[in-house]
Amino acid sequence: MRRVYLVTHPEAQHHVDGVVGGWHDSVLTARGYQQAERIAEVLASRIQSQPVEVYSSDLRRASQAAERIARRFSVEVQTDPRLRERSNGEADGRPQAWLAERRIPLPEYGDRLGHHDGPTGAETRMALVERLYPALDDILRRPVANQIVVSHGSASSYLIAAWIGMPMTSTDRGFFPLKSGSITTLVRNDTHFSHQVVTLNETEHLR
Repeated sequence: MRRVYLVTHPEAQHHVDGVVGGWHDSVLTARGYQQAERIAEVLASRIQSQPVEVYSSDLRRASQAAERIARRFSVEVQTDPRLRERSNGEADGRPQAWLAERRIPLPEYGDRLGHHDGPTGAETRMALVERLYPALDDILRRPVANQIVVSHGSASSYLIAAWIGMPMTSTDRGFFPLKSGSITTLVRNDTHFSHQVVTLNETEHLR
């Protein structure tokens, strides 16, 4: 039975500074490092001595958390830029208010996945989905039964969609709001081969 523990990175400096994340290479705060240690404790208690692999976005706020987690299991972090958050282009690293003034609202109908938010260089949601789905496929091809994936809020939501087999074109409306530092547990049932979401957005360990 395969288990994938999907972790959204904990508190990072861009959260504190009120700037746009995306591909802005923010680092964890001191509180974020503490949260990463708590996440590691929870996962260690569940996985114990079983073999495990740890994957991460290559952005520092995710990889720093992944390194704290991997240390508990004495394994290396395997980074993958495809696990990054959606890029906001020129808005990344700027104040949230700067983006709010320029953002083109997402339409209720029409090509929501191909919609461009406004800032130069920003990714569409389709571009995000088209890199996340293959990234998860590659991870799941590995034979290890326990895998930890450290990514970002929006990216992790689409990874859940990929896990449950939602077609890419259907992700224009489905969304799982995930908090920083949360754990979502995905399980493949070997009896009827279903892909289950056993826990979603766990945050009790952060209290």
